[in-house]
Amino acid sequence: MLLIGCKGNLWCSVPVSASLDCLVAEQGCIQEQSCMGLYRLLEYCAAEEAVSPLSSDARLECLEAQNALQHYRPLQVCKCQRGSRREEHCLRVYWTVRFKHRNVTYVVIFLTSVTRFFLPASSLSVDGQNQCLKAAQDCGLYEKCGSLRSEYVVACTKRATVSDNSCNRQKCHKALRRFLERVPEEYSFALLFCPCSDTLCGERRRKTIVPSCSYEENVRGEERVGKPNCLSLQNYCSRDELCRSRFADFQHNCQPSPLSASGCMRDSRAMCLKAYAGLIGTIMTPNYVSNSSTEVSQWCTCEGSGNEWQGCQRILHMFNSNICLRNAISSMGVSAPPPVENTAVPASQPSPRVYQERVHVSVNTLPEFNSVGVLRLLSLLPHATVEVLLEAELRS
Repeated sequence: MLLIGCKGNLWCSVPVSASLDCLVAEQGCIQEQSCMGLYRLLEYCAAEEAVSPLSSDARLECLEAQNALQHYRPLQVCKCQRGSRREEHCLRVYWTVRFKHRNVTYVVIFLTSVTRFFLPASSLSVDGQNQCLKAAQDCGLYEKCGSLRSEYVVACTKRATVSDNSCNRQKCHKALRRFLERVPEEYSFALLFCPCSDTLCGERRRKTIVPSCSYEENVRGEERVGKPNCLSLQNYCSRDELCRSRFADFQHNCQPSPLSASGCMRDSRAMCLKAYAGLIGTIMTPNYVSNSSTEVSQWCTCEGSGNEWQGCQRILHMFNSNICLRNAISSMGVSAPPPVENTAVPASQPSPRVYQERVHVSVNTLPEFNSVGVLRLLSLLPHATVEVLLEAELRS
């Protein structure tokens, strides 16, 4: 606990936990009139800055408000819970009181949680089975995983309009984040980081996040849009609280270090993988670029960077030349995931009612996407139907 000791100020008379949620800190601030006035001013500053650069006088006023708010310690030490239902609101609070540090990197933004399921890949008995296929099958047997996986596959494969061949990338990203935030990591990470030794397995893993929508630029007509510049990608990310926070978290937890045996500054491969997965579903979504287990990158290029070429290369190297990230992915191994929260694995025989509905469905026929019944259909066939969609993706 941090004990605040500001003379004559109620803000500083209470102990503040280093794990305080920013939503709680915000509520405490708005109950104090002087704190609330400064905070509301900073909210206005952040909103205006997001639209266009502030004038020098306006910026000075905003910085003075931020300096005055430094005395309210809860807002200075608070963190956010990644994946919570109010994460974006919490992050908005976090960045509002850090007005002059909105582009800072290597900061601790999220409350940490202990990850227990990681095992060295070498300790697993791999008998030639396609581990990515097995991970997909395990996901299909767990209702929450199968249902949310179906949801993001539909969102990422559905065409935006009948005449347009592109997808709705925003909906795809949102569904991917929902899957990664709500499905236990025993299942989601098994899909993302399953170890592969052959081409088919590697290609299945590369297509896990439906990269034609979530990773690559949308298709316009019959031509694909070229890769954006990495600096532009980062610039767009910096304007969004969620993306900015996830990217800073990745930089913090996957920071390379030549002095560490693990190659990572913070020596936690589990946290590095968690931070990497946190970028999926944002504009900075990374993915495998080949069937190799460790070749990952952003969908961007440094062509046309001019005198900012080195800065652009630094962004690319965070992924394609990051020994910390490479070691974390290489060491990933998962045993067969146990049922979570004592949820029984569904029986292999469906109920008579469900069976009657299933017999009318052909797993060789792709469903029409203009029906509200698609998700209900996928809930009846969470594994088989999703595999049909992904097989179509594999052939594309």
